[in-house]
Amino acid sequence: MTPLGAIGLGPDEEALYEVLLDRSPATLAELAAAWPRADLQPLLASLEVKGLLSASPGPPPAYAAVAPEMALDVLLLAAERDLLRVRERARELEEVFQERARERTPPVVVEVVTGRRAVEQRHAQIQRAARQQLRCLSRRPYFDPLGSVAAQRELLERGITSRMIYERDFVAAEGALRQIEEMVGAGQQARVLPELPMKLYVVDDRLALLLLRHEPADAVAALVIHPSGLLEALIRLFEALWQRALPLGLAPSVRNPPPRDSRDDARLIALLLSGLTDEAIARQLGVGHRTAERRIAELMSRLGARTRFQAGVQAALSHPPPPPSP
Repeated sequence: MTPLGAIGLGPDEEALYEVLLDRSPATLAELAAAWPRADLQPLLASLEVKGLLSASPGPPPAYAAVAPEMALDVLLLAAERDLLRVRERARELEEVFQERARERTPPVVVEVVTGRRAVEQRHAQIQRAARQQLRCLSRRPYFDPLGSVAAQRELLERGITSRMIYERDFVAAEGALRQIEEMVGAGQQARVLPELPMKLYVVDDRLALLLLRHEPADAVAALVIHPSGLLEALIRLFEALWQRALPLGLAPSVRNPPPRDSRDDARLIALLLSGLTDEAIARQLGVGHRTAERRIAELMSRLGARTRFQAGVQAALSHPPPPPSP
């Protein structure tokens, strides 16, 4: 669908409207030369009904495009009114759903979702439903890199708080650290633990998705958990893991970007805190094994640290990331 499809304009209508913008006013014969198709007159009639062109009787009859700012604004306002009606209807249906849920004895606490496609669909729906914050335990398997990068960016652009705990194996994957760095730069709060007990998404304090089984494709299964003691327990588990996890403070300031050496040090510190091997650190930094060892040794020497983990902790404490949002 083209962008103007959102306000009810088909791709052929949009293309013919562009022809009119370039040639207005134009007779039917002139337009036929530029649009040698049998659907010319039906499309012109449709554009006229939608207010995108005006027709003069002639002779010969001529067609002129109406200015986009005026014509498209009218269609946009109509589409916005339709969306408001959809939103109001959605609220009404939600009230019916909640009322029926309260009447059930016992209430539905857990839904079982099976099949990869169904699980991925619910995963996307749950992320889009966030109003305040998303909590996530991010471990294998990944529906797509970073558990849906596009959806995460859309959440952050809407001002939704996103807190992610990554499993160390993912941080060690090729290119993962730079992807995480981009997300942190967009506003995500990221931490890392050696292992995570489950793959979990929690939206606000009202809904969670817990992956149960990830293969084969037709046997993928997940639980959707509604407000209950079980949901509260999962939230408490996330918060306990968040307190234990090590921050990945990777995002440079946009207004005051640090020099390249400082950015590279920030990546090295994050990798040290993640507990990765020298080989994995070298791979993430895009340098050779010996270069990675030398940079680790230099950082430890500057900080007076005796172990790599101590160096990472001391450096992180010297340049702590911003505190998590409540």
